[in-house]
Amino acid sequence: KRGNLTSTTENLDELFSGAEPAQTPEPEPERKPFDKDAFKARKQQERAALYALLDTAAENLKGSGEQLQIFLDVMARFDRYSLNNALLILEQMPDATRLKTFEEWKAAGVSVNRGETAIRLLEPGKEYTRDNGETGVSINVKKVFDVSQTNSRQRGTPTVTRDERLLLKSLITGAPCRMVISDAMSEKLNAIYKPEERTIYVRAGMDAQTIFRSLVNELAHAHMDKGNYQRNENTVAAYCVSYVLCRRSGVSTDSFDFTRVPGRFQRMNSQELRGELNKIRSVAGEITRDMKRVLEAQARTQRERKDEAR
Repeated sequence: KRGNLTSTTENLDELFSGAEPAQTPEPEPERKPFDKDAFKARKQQERAALYALLDTAAENLKGSGEQLQIFLDVMARFDRYSLNNALLILEQMPDATRLKTFEEWKAAGVSVNRGETAIRLLEPGKEYTRDNGETGVSINVKKVFDVSQTNSRQRGTPTVTRDERLLLKSLITGAPCRMVISDAMSEKLNAIYKPEERTIYVRAGMDAQTIFRSLVNELAHAHMDKGNYQRNENTVAAYCVSYVLCRRSGVSTDSFDFTRVPGRFQRMNSQELRGELNKIRSVAGEITRDMKRVLEAQARTQRERKDEAR
């Protein structure tokens, strides 16, 4: 005997009676090489679908005053978005309030709910050189999610209440024309922009919200006046600008009426209508920027006074 080994040959043979054959590992599936042409075609198809959606959105605005008002609400909430993206939001989720990519929500500690469909927008990509030597900018599809599609408890946008006097001051300061209070104006006319004088006349004795609504409308005319101004051609645009600014500023919009689609819009093709909408967006943006400069300066002054008082 050697050591304590007492097993017989038969005992050893039993070890092999129920042994399973060794498993041969399955080969990993072969990775397909990246197909650049297929990727490019898929991206082009995605962009084409969004461009078609833009035409649909513009056509829908021509047939519904209610849809036009909803679009202006989108424009009011997303003041930094391009016209095209505002139209895409209108078609995909018109009640959206805050949009971020999946990664941006994750970085903010917020999760996108499982199964949510992304809102697709268009964003500029890298520059490239065309065959004729000119420089172009590629357009990419960007996927974002609204706060309502996440687990965030904070929904919508916080309501900001402004001091009415300060709000009016922000409109008046930096305006591209003079503003004069007039005691001689008819009660049927709250304010009027006179291009030959580059002056807005405002009826005396009105409340702050009426002044704001009337003043914004005439300010829109002043901003659109580039010489030889035709007021009738811009009446609808100014009305829409006034609505957008009231929505952004928390001023009542109950007096606005969009039950009828403006005939001017109905006569336009999709491209012309988008040009008109872009003018509304641009003018509303100019007035918003002027107002923000005044409001932010006032906010800085108040912070400095608080710091001095400590």
